[in-house]
This record gives sequence, C-alpha cells and structure tokens, in this order.
Amino acid sequence: MPTLIKITNLTKDYVNDEVVTNVLTGVSFEINAGEFVAIMGPSGSGKSTLMHILGFLDRLTDGLYQFEGKDVSEFTDDQLASLRNKKVGFVFQSYNLLAKTTVLDNVRLPLIYSGRPQKEINELAQNAVLAVGLVHRTNHLSNQLSGGESQRVAIARALVNDPKVIFADEPTGNLDSRSGSQIMEILENLNNEGRTIILVTHELDTASHARRIIRLRDGQIVSDEQVANRRSAKEGELRK
Repeated sequence: MPTLIKITNLTKDYVNDEVVTNVLTGVSFEINAGEFVAIMGPSGSGKSTLMHILGFLDRLTDGLYQFEGKDVSEFTDDQLASLRNKKVGFVFQSYNLLAKTTVLDNVRLPLIYSGRPQKEINELAQNAVLAVGLVHRTNHLSNQLSGGESQRVAIARALVNDPKVIFADEPTGNLDSRSGSQIMEILENLNNEGRTIILVTHELDTASHARRIIRLRDGQIVSDEQVANRRSAKEGELRK
C-alpha cells in the first residue's frame, strides 16, 4: 500500500511567557494507506498533540510532515482547512454534535459548503448513517440519543466526505464497555473495508482492535509494533 503519512524528526514546542515546553521530540514513523494504527501513551505523553498535527489542527515546530508525499509545512492555513474538510474525518471523545439537530443534519454538516447538489448531499449522508447502523434514528434529535448512538453519528459524519483517513481521539472515553466495544467494531469493520484509521487512546482494550501500536512516553516513541492479528495485540499488551 502507498505511504499516506510520513513523519521525520517531528518536534513540537509550546511557548508561554518565554517558558518553552517540549511536547514531542524527534518523532519519526510512516503510516500506509489502509492501516489501523493505535497511538498509546499515558496522560501528557504527547499523543493528542501528535494527532492534532497529523489531522492539520496544529503545526509542528520542527521536522517534516508529508501527507500523500507533500510537505505539510508549505500549506497555507486555507489549504490546511481544505485538507481537513476533504481528506480527513474526526471522531472525538465528546462527540461534538449540534444540539437539538437531527442525526441526518449532523452528518450532512461537512458537506454544507462542498458545492454538491442537495440531492447528492442527502444521499451521501443517508449512506453514512446506514454504514453505522442508525437508519432507525435518522430523524431523531441529537439530544434524544444514547452515548453510543451519538458516537455512531460522529463516525458517520467523519465518513460522509469519503476521507483518506479517520482520526479517532479517545472515541470510547465517555462510553460504557458494551457501547465502547460496538464503536470499536464499527471502526474495525471500516478498516477491513480499506479505510485508514488512526486511533489515540490510553485504554488497552480499545488499542487491541488496531493492527499496529505506537507507544509514546514523554514525547518520544518507545515502541512501534506491527502485530499479526488483533488477538495477538491484546495478548501482547497483557504480558507487558
């Protein structure tokens, strides 16, 4: 599979009142199209910062980030915004749904300024709702949904633009174990269909659904393991 993301010696610093805080140091890896990668680490390890950089929500301080072979540092803010809208989908712990708005309208949101005909927008949104098994909730308001259903809507919204990669930041963090397992099964199925998934989590059970686990500690990669299957990933983690 072609290389989708290539990171070389990435560094990220934050400056506050002339105090420099180093969050990521010398991070390097590649992710191919179609991979399911979990980025793990304790709180403060830099995993969410890394996801924000990979998802064009933040810029690196030093190093190189190439997306589809292009140097991301050369893109303007408008170009990054366009990439976020067309190339990536986001699933966050807090769902980020519009309150008192229907499931379908929430899923249609990324397409509002796409210039597509309304009929096509509706069809794409309906197909995304179907993909996460929520057709029976299409016209329900977001405040009428359970946590698991809300996260399914968030996944459908992430899918609607047919992105190159889906970023999921602690997608099961607000869910009970049963709902969390259902969400991870959906992401696993999407990966089996060829979608690239990058998951950020500190939860062992959640990471075990990936096919590769990158572990961060204190802003550096401490391990990067490709596993033969998801069962091996879970058993390997349990032995550590």
